[in-house]
Amino acid sequence: MTDQVTGTDNTVSAEVRVGNELGLHARPAAKLAQEAQRFDCDIFLVSGDQEVDAKSILDILTLAAQHGGRMQIRATGQDAAEALQALTGLFKSRFGEE
Repeated sequence: MTDQVTGTDNTVSAEVRVGNELGLHARPAAKLAQEAQRFDCDIFLVSGDQEVDAKSILDILTLAAQHGGRMQIRATGQDAAEALQALTGLFKSRFGEE
């Protein structure tokens, strides 16, 4: 679920909520990293005081994001807006799991 989208220059961000019952476990983390890798821009997930590379499944898993947890997706670069739209779409669809 996307709550807020903001942007300046080539940087955009959105707050999302983890809707999957099991949280952001290996399967959705892999889908997220795979989708993020399609884009040239830099993409980060921010949860609390942690900021990780959204193109790395291992980095995503270190967030240990639970069901209902909130995080920010931040993208910087030429295709940042398109990347943000694609990644927030994964959260909205619960990564196709439910």
